[in-house]
Amino acid sequence: MKRGVKEIEETTDPQLRYRPSPGRWDEAVCPSGMPRRHWRQLAVSVGRMGFEQLTRRWQIGQHLIQANGVTYNVYGDPQGKERPWSLDPIPLVMDPLEWAGLEQAIVQRATLLNRIAADLHGPQRLIQERKLPASLLFGNPNFLRPCFGIEPRGGVFLHSYAVDLARSPSGQWWVISDRTQAPSGMGYALENRLVSARTLAAPFHQCQVRPLNRFFDQFAEGLAALAPRCQGHPRVVLLTPGPHNETYFEQSLLARHWGFPLAEGGDLTVRDDRVFLKTLGGLERVDVILRRVDDSFCDPLELRGNSLLGVPGLLRAIRSGNVAVVNALGTGLLETAAFTGFLPGLCRELMGEPLRMPSVATWWCGQEGPRRFVKENLRDLVIRPSFRRPGLNPEFPSYMDLDARNELMRRIEADPDAYVAQEQVALSTAPVRTSTGFEPRHVVLRAFATWDGTGYSVMPGGLTRVSVETNSPVVSMQLGSGSKDTWVLGGTGHEVLPVGPKPRETKPTAAGIPSRVADNLFWLGRYGERVEAGVRMVRALLPALSGDEDFGQHASVATALELLSGLGFLGDDKSKEASMAAQHWHLSHSLTAIVHDASRNLSIAKNADQLRRVAWPVKERLSHDTWRVLQQLETELATAPPINPDVRLPAQMGLLDRVIVTLSAFSGLLMENTTRSLDWLFLDIGRRLERALQIAELLNASLTRESGDTERAFATLLRIADSSITYRTRYLTELKTRNVLELLLCDEINPRAIGFQLTTLVDHLRLLPGKPGQDLVDAEALLASIRNANLASLAVRDADGNLAALDALLLRLRGGLYDVSKALSDRHFTHLVMAHMIPSL
Repeated sequence: MKRGVKEIEETTDPQLRYRPSPGRWDEAVCPSGMPRRHWRQLAVSVGRMGFEQLTRRWQIGQHLIQANGVTYNVYGDPQGKERPWSLDPIPLVMDPLEWAGLEQAIVQRATLLNRIAADLHGPQRLIQERKLPASLLFGNPNFLRPCFGIEPRGGVFLHSYAVDLARSPSGQWWVISDRTQAPSGMGYALENRLVSARTLAAPFHQCQVRPLNRFFDQFAEGLAALAPRCQGHPRVVLLTPGPHNETYFEQSLLARHWGFPLAEGGDLTVRDDRVFLKTLGGLERVDVILRRVDDSFCDPLELRGNSLLGVPGLLRAIRSGNVAVVNALGTGLLETAAFTGFLPGLCRELMGEPLRMPSVATWWCGQEGPRRFVKENLRDLVIRPSFRRPGLNPEFPSYMDLDARNELMRRIEADPDAYVAQEQVALSTAPVRTSTGFEPRHVVLRAFATWDGTGYSVMPGGLTRVSVETNSPVVSMQLGSGSKDTWVLGGTGHEVLPVGPKPRETKPTAAGIPSRVADNLFWLGRYGERVEAGVRMVRALLPALSGDEDFGQHASVATALELLSGLGFLGDDKSKEASMAAQHWHLSHSLTAIVHDASRNLSIAKNADQLRRVAWPVKERLSHDTWRVLQQLETELATAPPINPDVRLPAQMGLLDRVIVTLSAFSGLLMENTTRSLDWLFLDIGRRLERALQIAELLNASLTRESGDTERAFATLLRIADSSITYRTRYLTELKTRNVLELLLCDEINPRAIGFQLTTLVDHLRLLPGKPGQDLVDAEALLASIRNANLASLAVRDADGNLAALDALLLRLRGGLYDVSKALSDRHFTHLVMAHMIPSL
């Protein structure tokens, strides 16, 4: 180690030099400038690595974050609601002895808060004996009166607990806030570890970092143990507010890691005081709900009446003991900062021991003495709302002028119960990589604890958040802060976190996916096919702009405009009457808009946005590789078209070529890597139905009306349908209407033909749970109409040069396909046709 210290002292790379902020505790460096003992191994590794190589590894980590779709929803963010997760490559390193002390303090605090929750929802002895002011309970909007008297299973209210920790300049750890309602962050801590362990693999093993896997196993085992039914396999679901929630990514990640269904409020229903999950196979009993929905939103019947996120009747099911909810409803009242000043006394009262880790000095303004102190020392304090509400942030009088401070004090005196004041802690700092080197940033550590059945277990690590700037007084993800992995030393050096959970016995369900999930997968298939159809069409028409059409190999400008008009892209098109230059400009403008204009309903950009929208709620159902392909597709289509018209055509051709390869990878992953479960069935049903519709629209636009250049129209049709080689190989003749119809309409072995789509669609519909429905009847009728079609009659043009019989058949096909889609939706997604009743219990 002496050699390592010498290497640190003698480093010549100026970007590796680090100067901590004066007057702050620095987590990595002693006041002498040397790394702290538990940081030295990492410092040596980074020194040998060099800033340039560290930057490359950081870029790899950023790529992993982007590929995995790790985001955090920052409300009101001008960059967009889904901001990529920010992770610094340098972790926060924790000494094992120091961490052992923190673990004991966190376990004590979780136990204390659990006992406070039990008292306030039961005998309320603390209120009666005036250990707590009554106004802090009855004035708290998070005190839910309908939950009073409900005792959760095992008497444990707080199964999941998170606490935000900060270190003062003296090195003392302080608690700055508690998270007891639906704590977030452990999923991001898991993702940080996965990325950190890959980008810094050698230092990770050399530092002997304690793994996280046991904590997540204990969490899942603790949930399973709460099931009211002892027999059988417990059904645990993760209740999410939906994809617009700020931490939806981590909810999806945890659901996939534990193998729990990710359910929204509409996916659950209460019957006979029992909770059921709506699935394709009927209603399945739910035993445990791990909620990420706030207390008051969980039951619109008894709590917040305007909530669309909860489950009507959930409280009745909880009272009846038929379902366990984690954390128990009502635990949000413990998050009030006003409790902080009373915790030392409550700890001695309820546990007979002193509070191991102090909270930041707090004064509740509802008491006269503390309010007087706040008024006299306002400039040096931080003012917070007594009760946590969205949109209410801490206020810093030290950053205010005199008038603003006076106005703040007037608000406090007008409603003193609503405010608390806290000491302004000088947060510790840690090195953060920037473009120019290492700089100090303030850090706040969020630690996690879970009830394992007998007591609380603490995650050996946590989510470390870092401020945007050194002088920023707030560390908040909503305000753009970044994050770090947290390395607690003391492991064996050979343990790494597995990608998924340990295999464990689960309840077998043949049709156990929620109807909402099946609906999203169905539309995922449809939007994916719409994007591909649009890309193939534009790629086939773009060469018309280059002049290659003169050689007869590509569509002409006139043929391209005819096709776009027939497909409805041009509306009331009058371009045929324009000059050649005007037609050329019109085609160029139209194709660019079809690719990039997200405001157009039929554009590739619009369908790609819709693809992302339906993919996000089912992310836990998609493999990592499949999701990365979708991320790559989104990145490619986000490319703006070049302004210079001379380079626009080759740039767009290159873009569409890459997109086709990406879409092919998406289809290949679905075909080769996806189990033939109901998930895959609904996704492929969507693909087949949409492809049949796209080919029908294409045939109608290309064939039913006589074209000015039939040969080129047919060649363009085959190129868009990716069937040119098949046609030449099979027929060895000139392009004929009958042959084109046989290949693209009736052929049941050509993956691009309508006949192939209908055959596959019928086979898939027969495999769906329940009795055959109208969707299968309609699909079989469509397949029969294709098989009975007389191609010779369909290829005969009338006096006006139109294929009237073909036009009528295609019209029936399109209408029938929409009928299949509606019948499928009614039977499986909206449950207008109830195929299953509540199963016997």
